[in-house]
This record gives sequence, C-alpha cells and structure tokens, in this order.
Amino acid sequence: MRRLRNVKIVATLGPSSSDYDSIKALFVAGADVFRLNMSHGSHEEHRARHAIIRQLEAEFGRPIAILADLQGPKLRVGTFAAHGAELEDGDKFRFDLDETPGATHRVCLPHPEIFQALEPGSELLVNDGKIRLVVDDCGDDFANCTVTVGGTISDRKGVNVPDVVLPLAALSEKDRRDLEFACEMGVDWLALSFVQRPEDVEEARELAKGRAAILSKIEKPSAVRSFDEILQASDGIMVARGDLGVELPVQAVPPIQKQLIRKCRTWAKPVIVATQMLESMIESPMPTRAEVSDVATAIYEGADAVMLSAESAAGNYPVEAVETMNNVAISVEKDPTYREVIEASRHAARQTVADGIVAAAREIAETTDIAAICAYTQSGKTIALIARERPRVPIIALSPIEATLRRVSLTWGVHAVPCGELERFKQAVVNAARAARDFGFADETQQIVVTAGVPFNVQGTTNILRVAPCDERLIYRTDPE
Repeated sequence: MRRLRNVKIVATLGPSSSDYDSIKALFVAGADVFRLNMSHGSHEEHRARHAIIRQLEAEFGRPIAILADLQGPKLRVGTFAAHGAELEDGDKFRFDLDETPGATHRVCLPHPEIFQALEPGSELLVNDGKIRLVVDDCGDDFANCTVTVGGTISDRKGVNVPDVVLPLAALSEKDRRDLEFACEMGVDWLALSFVQRPEDVEEARELAKGRAAILSKIEKPSAVRSFDEILQASDGIMVARGDLGVELPVQAVPPIQKQLIRKCRTWAKPVIVATQMLESMIESPMPTRAEVSDVATAIYEGADAVMLSAESAAGNYPVEAVETMNNVAISVEKDPTYREVIEASRHAARQTVADGIVAAAREIAETTDIAAICAYTQSGKTIALIARERPRVPIIALSPIEATLRRVSLTWGVHAVPCGELERFKQAVVNAARAARDFGFADETQQIVVTAGVPFNVQGTTNILRVAPCDERLIYRTDPE
C-alpha cells in the first residue's frame, strides 16, 4: 500500500478510534503512525489497540510505527471550599502547602518543588494561561502574588511556571510505570513530556534500554533555550504547540516552530508538528481555512510528520480528519513552490562517509533518470540521512530488523520494506530492484540508486553507492559478486 505523499500523518487513538474497523479506516485514510496517549485510557485499552495495529501491519504487509506519549508531571492547584473563586486584576492571592480547601484569597499548590524555584517577579499561569499572577514574595512553602489577568480559578486547574527551570524530573512514577508497560508491549517511539534539559532525555533512555526510540516534546521555554543539547540527546522531536503557546507569547510560537524544524532536519532527526492542527474537526466535518493553512505551513517548513490529537481520538469525524490532512499534504507536495522552499532550506552537517554517500545519491537521482533511492540499514541512521536531503524520488528502506523499519516509518518520504540479511552486494541490488518494482516505484526499464555498507549487517558502515537497473537479467549480467 503506497502513499502518494512524503510527509507522514500521526493519528491519536481514543474513544472514537478503538476497535478494529475504526483503526483500519484511519490507516486506509492515510495514518502512518498511531499515537497511544498515556494520559488517558487504561493499560488494557492501550494493549488492545496495540494488538489491532500489529494485526493491520500483518494484513497490509507494511510496517506501522506506534508512539506512546507519556503524560509527564501534572502541576495542579488543590480544591476550594466553594469549588472556585473569582480573581480580579490587581487582587492579592496566595499559594501555599496548606491542604485546607481554598478561598477567595488562597489555595493549596501541592508542589513544594515550585516554591523552591520561584523568586519575586516569576509568573504563574493557571488554567492554560487564562489567569496570570506575578510573585511578590515567596518562601519554601508559599508564594504571595498579584493577579495580572483575572478570571475564575477552580478545583485542580493546571499551573504553568514559564520562566524558571523546575527541580522536577520529566518522568513521574506514573510515567515510569507507563514507560515500562509500553516498552514491554513493543511500541516503537516514546514521547517524553515536560522536557526541560537533556538529562531528562537521558533518564528516559536508560529506562527504555534500547527498546524504543526517544522523542522529546518541546513544550516549555526552558526546552527551547536548551534545544540544541536536547536535540542531540533525542532520536526525534515533537513541537508541542499547546503548552508552548501557554508559557510563551503566542506570536513567538510560529518562528520557534520554523527554527526547530530546520535544526531537526540539519541533524537528521525526525520532527512532528502537533496540537490543534484541525481542532474544529472534533465537531465539524470540515476544517477552517486557517487550520488547513496551518497544516500546509508545517509541510512547507519540512516537517517529517503532522499530528492529530483529539480530532482522531475523541472527535466526531476521525476518518475525515485524516483524509483532510492527507489531501492537504498531497496538494502541498504537488506545488512547485514546495520543492523550491524545501531545496532552498537544505543545510546538512556533513562530516562522515555516509553523509557524502547520501548527498551523492540525491544528486544522482535528481540529475539522471532514477526512479527511487533504495537503502539498506541496520539502525535507520542512513535512512534519516537520506531523508534529510529531501530527494525528489521515493526512499525505500530495506532492513532485516523489524523494529528499525517501524521506527523509520515516522520519517519523511520513507517506504519501509522487510528483507533478509545480506551476504553479497549483488543480492542487495536484486532485492532493491524487486522492492522498487513490487511496490510500484519502478518498472524493468528504469534505474534505481542502491546504498549499502560492507561488511553487511553491521551498523554505521554505509560506504557503497550503485546505480542499478531494475531488470534483474541486467543485474546478474553486469554486477560483480
């Protein structure tokens, strides 16, 4: 089953997409990666969805990536005696550790770590930033504040602290349990929430023990400030624009999105753009024009994937949302301007033989009559390097390692194809030619570029590039053993 686009679609599963028929419909409509949101649903529900995805994978003969999104620590106020209070601009309000129900002048904030990090002038945001307060003075168990933007504060509303690095681990106890469950179940990617520093990523990597790739969600100003270090520690990135737009001025989010996408591409790390992409389709069968433009912008910027959250998990039109995203992607990629923008933004940190090989593969594919670039990979690194080049021809990833093929299914332009382990280069060329023909990328009259590494079946050895015919008779006649 061949997609007619390069950018990938991530669909979140939930109440609207839990059974075989609905998940299959999402896949047929265009979903390439399925997200299990660990903030909602039981382990049993996630296990059932995981099993359905693997069943579809076997039926369609195509690797499908599964992304488990960890919740991260949730910072919330306590409860109120009257279940809430009205705060006016200029009011004085106190947060403390006293578990007594709150009133009009105070409430419990059961997170001593926040008080340890606060200082006068720090800002506290409540209920997705709808209420804003500035700290006047504070201590180890309190913060006296002035309300700068009022509103209704009520039981257990979320709290954001945008301008300090909190002494909190990105993984709560719940996250650690969910991480182990997800890895044992066999997910391909772990999305890590509340990342503030590269050490948060390393902690998750130690716990995952290589069983899943680590994708860092950029949703805090501290993560933006430390992005270069976080990127190097991560296997992939998600631009999580929801919390990012709460903790930063909303006008700061679009340039940050563009900057993060470009850096990810430079370092060959897949990047997902997420949050509110087709939000109105939760309740409407048609998106707004602004939402369509938002999806298109992420694709023009070179994102590897665009993501649906509540639209596919809890909305009334999950399949229509995927179809819309698929149609927008196809339309954008047909636009000559798209190719101009993508090629103008090509900037690679080329330092290795593999970097040179993949750059040459793209150059050859674009200057001669090449149908596809076929790459053998153990770890997926070569595939990421080829995708960074954003070639004009399809990328076929061949590997004997099922987990590798699933992980690279998140990457721009990649079509993952299982193959056996190799012993001779001629065998590699023949397998690549068959894959190109079988999946409709080429016929016997065309040529492909094949990259591989010798010795075979060893990570990090990409050192061969071959232009080969798709006609196997010509391969056997001309290729060396």
